[in-house]
Amino acid sequence: MKTRLPIIQHNQQGFESLVELHEQTKGCHINDVEIDMRRTIWFDADMCAALGALLYRLRHNLNEVNLINMPAVVKAILLKNGFLSHYGHEKAPDTYGTTISYKRFNVEDERYFSAYIEEEFIHRSEMPNMSPGLLKKFRESIFEIFSNAVLHSRTELGIFSCGQFFPKRETLDFMVVDLGVGIRENVRQYARLELEPEEAIDWATRAGNTTKHENIPGGLGLKLLCEFVDLNEGSIQIISDAGYWQRKKKHTVKAKLSHPFPGTAVCLEINTAVIGSYVLESELTEENIF
Repeated sequence: MKTRLPIIQHNQQGFESLVELHEQTKGCHINDVEIDMRRTIWFDADMCAALGALLYRLRHNLNEVNLINMPAVVKAILLKNGFLSHYGHEKAPDTYGTTISYKRFNVEDERYFSAYIEEEFIHRSEMPNMSPGLLKKFRESIFEIFSNAVLHSRTELGIFSCGQFFPKRETLDFMVVDLGVGIRENVRQYARLELEPEEAIDWATRAGNTTKHENIPGGLGLKLLCEFVDLNEGSIQIISDAGYWQRKKKHTVKAKLSHPFPGTAVCLEINTAVIGSYVLESELTEENIF
C-alpha cells in the first residue's frame, strides 16, 4: 500500500491529514505500507506523538512501514527528537536543545513518564515562572493526562509523547497520545450520555463532570490547563474519536473531523513570550498581590 503525507502542523488541518492516513491504512494487515513524504516540507515535531501512535498501530498489525522521500529539513528534526531511531536511523545530537524527545511508554511506566516530564518539559528554561503551589498543580495536571490514558483509555498499545520549542514562534508544545477507546465512549459508558465526539470532549474539560466510578479523561486536570493557557495566551487542543476541540485566546472551537482518530491526543502550547509569574489564587497574600 502506498500513500502520501502533506505538511503536518499542530492544528485542525494537521489532524485531518493524520486521520486521513489512519482511514487509508487501518485495514492493512501483514502488508507493506509506504508513506511518501516528498510533500511534507514542514512537520511540527510535537506531532510525532500522534503520527508515531498511528505507525505503531500499523506495525502492531504486522505491517512493514517505510517513510520515503523525506525532505532534509524534516529529517533533521525527526533525527534530533529520536523519532527516526524507531525506523532504523541513529539519533542526531540536539545542539540547541529545542526538542522534547519522542517516547513511547507502557501503561505501567508511570514512574518513567514522571521523570520524563520533569527532565524534558517542566523544568525547561523556556517555561513561565510559576509559584510552588501552581507548579505542583501543573505537574499533577500533566501527569493526570497519562493517568487517565492508563485508567480510562484501556489502551494495550501504550502512550506516546513528544514536544518541541519553537524559538521563532516563541512557543513550547507538548503532546500526549493514547490508542484507547476515546473520550466519547467513556462518556457513553460511564456517564450514560450520548454526545457528539466534540461535545464529549467539551463535557470532559469541565470540573466536576465525573463517571459513576471515577473521573473520565479530563476533569480538574484539563480544567486547570485550560485556565493556565487562558492566562498565558497559549492553547490546548484535544482530539478524540472524530472530535476536535481547542481552547485559545479564551475562545473554544469545537469541530468534527472527517474520520475518527483511534484514541485521544492532548496538545498543550505554552506562549514563552509572555513574561510574568503565575500564582494560584489560594496563594495570594497582601504582600504579593501588588
